[in-house]
Amino acid sequence: MSASSIRTMNRTLLLAAAPFIGLLTWMLVSNVELTLSGSAYPAHEMQPIDLNDGSESVRGGLSAAESLAQGTGHSIKKQISLYNKTNDDMNQIAAIASKQAARPHQIYDKRITSKLGKPSNTMNSDKLTAQLFDLKADNFRGYALKIKLKKGEAMKLVLGKDENGGAETTLEAVKRYKAAIGINGGGFADGGGKRYPLSTTIVDGEYVSGFQPTFKDLFFVGMSESNKLIGGKFTSKSQLDSANPKFGASFVPILLQNGRMTEIPLKWQTSPKRAPRTVIANYKDDQLLFLVVDGYNEKGSSGATLMEMQILLKRYGAINGYNLDGGGSTSLVWNGRVVNNPSDGQLRKLPTNFLFFS
Repeated sequence: MSASSIRTMNRTLLLAAAPFIGLLTWMLVSNVELTLSGSAYPAHEMQPIDLNDGSESVRGGLSAAESLAQGTGHSIKKQISLYNKTNDDMNQIAAIASKQAARPHQIYDKRITSKLGKPSNTMNSDKLTAQLFDLKADNFRGYALKIKLKKGEAMKLVLGKDENGGAETTLEAVKRYKAAIGINGGGFADGGGKRYPLSTTIVDGEYVSGFQPTFKDLFFVGMSESNKLIGGKFTSKSQLDSANPKFGASFVPILLQNGRMTEIPLKWQTSPKRAPRTVIANYKDDQLLFLVVDGYNEKGSSGATLMEMQILLKRYGAINGYNLDGGGSTSLVWNGRVVNNPSDGQLRKLPTNFLFFS
């Protein structure tokens, strides 16, 4: 590009900018105020905050929570009510089942009790249930005592004055031990001014004078640790120990075994023929039966024969029966009162007594 061309272009640009340069010069030398309209600064509109909207939302949430809590509470109450009803139903079912399970025993007990008649006295506690019956026959009168043991401590055999060779009446033993019922125990032998239990005797699980094998017609009868009547002839200590005896005494003869009458040795059929008697027996449900017969002497003219006692045991439904010491030893104490009429005119002092506790 030539120098003349450049000069021409400069002049052209200067002419084009002249109006703007003039206007700027005028504004600088003139006292002109420029004021912008309000529209140049539009106002910022603050949106009002509605606090009620938030509180309503909160209240709505709380109301929903309350409804949920009420619904949950109602559901829980319903579940508890259902649980309680189910529990009550199960208890009723258990009670019915228990009652049904007890029915066979109740039916059996009612049957054997009806054979004895109406009880003259009844004793019932958490330890035992005892019923006393009056017996009347052509040749004698007496008493039947049916006892259901509920606890192991309800019955025990005690030595006279708690010593081997000691003796006391059944009533004295009852009072000393504060027992509810007392019955005479096994046979005895006198020696040296003392009265000793006959043959094998066990008290509180201990042999009083060691084990003596059965000889002649002797037997041992007592209770096991499981509250069951045990009895019979034992030839060895291990044989008796296997029955787990808790206590027991010895005498003659056995009257009933497994529901069958045993043969009574001739000697015991006639010496004496009739006499006051005490018999211990059991039922198939392990209840005990005692028969106590009065007699005014030991000469054989009053009281019952052993065969008559067998017949009574069979009639009353007993399973096993054993003759305890009788005659002047026969004693029955009920609630602190002597029930029978001792043939000696008074109670005899004995080395062993069966006691029952209510």
